[in-house]
Amino acid sequence: MYYEVPVKGKVYWIGVNDRRKRLFENMWPMDKGVSYNSYLIVDEKTALIDTIEDRAAGNYIERIEKLLNGRKLDYLVINHMEPDHSGEVKAIFDHFKGVTIVGNNKTFKMVEAYWGITENLRQVEDGDALCLGYHNLSFVMTPWVHWPETMMTYDVTEKILFSGDAFGTFGSLDGGIFDDEINFDFYEEEMRRYYSNIVGLYSNMVQKAFAKLAGIDVKVIAPTHGPVWRTNPAKVLGLYDKWSKYEAEEGVVIVFASMYGNTEQMADYIARKLSENGVKNIIIHDVSRTHISYLINDIWKYKGLIVGSCAYTSRAFPLMEQFARELVHIKLKKRFVGIFGSYSWNGGGVKSLKEFIDETDLELVSEPVDIYGKPNLEKLAKCDEMAKNMALKLKE
Repeated sequence: MYYEVPVKGKVYWIGVNDRRKRLFENMWPMDKGVSYNSYLIVDEKTALIDTIEDRAAGNYIERIEKLLNGRKLDYLVINHMEPDHSGEVKAIFDHFKGVTIVGNNKTFKMVEAYWGITENLRQVEDGDALCLGYHNLSFVMTPWVHWPETMMTYDVTEKILFSGDAFGTFGSLDGGIFDDEINFDFYEEEMRRYYSNIVGLYSNMVQKAFAKLAGIDVKVIAPTHGPVWRTNPAKVLGLYDKWSKYEAEEGVVIVFASMYGNTEQMADYIARKLSENGVKNIIIHDVSRTHISYLINDIWKYKGLIVGSCAYTSRAFPLMEQFARELVHIKLKKRFVGIFGSYSWNGGGVKSLKEFIDETDLELVSEPVDIYGKPNLEKLAKCDEMAKNMALKLKE
């Protein structure tokens, strides 16, 4: 990449796009790529805010040198130590001699563990300030959004919030860097998928971060992934606030596991009955064909979730159990749930799903439906009640 983008005044975006990596954290598909955003402030003192992943670095240091125009780099601020943002820390530390690394106590434990760096460190706490000349930086500790050391840096002068992973998204920046240069429809699904899978577990900590940010005049949000919000930062703030409160839209996600089609027939029947009861937003997923990150994304969007599994060696289908475990892990709240399934020679699928759901704060809308053998209208009758109750709950 051979350009730098002014964000505001003497603040520059010097990020990169990564369209080669297939899996984020070696788990989450990135079919639309991802950006790693880094920022440089050129003032009486200079400061680099976060770095990028080393495997995507390219001419990263050369671009920094060009903007510095012969001057030294005074500070490297680390908001988050995850390697997709700290990947170039050692290279920066070695290349720009005398640079001071700015972070918190937990940051520096990781810095030493990763690279053995124990000198030129400036530790900051909540509310501490760093004057660069015209620019004044203030630091906000936001632990567990989404690592224990995460923090945000606020440029008091230009009112820019360098937010780390918060307010970020999957998806490369294909020309447009700022929110007023893009079609956000491209990013919204990916932003929710990013939030629900990467940050969602820590939604209570996101709310605590919002409490700390209350009263701060934010004109620009500069995250480490995705577009920079310079025109309408309230939009992304509103989305994160909504998602971290587990607020959702009226609709139902049906996730099923089926080996020979019987449980899939039940999923289609339930979906039809939901439609007859006035539910318009219905999504059906085969757990064997859709990556779990897309399932979590959809259930973060809609209030209703109905899960169904065939029996498999007296338990639920293995991929369905994996999905159910993830529901327990992410501590999803404020959702209505239905359970269904079928079996041929021995049950257990529906029972094990019920065990998982009992570990969550999710509300069952009716008794689980477990069909022996092939479904028929008589056996499916109990699914009518599930669909009717779900529709009523959604409209409460």
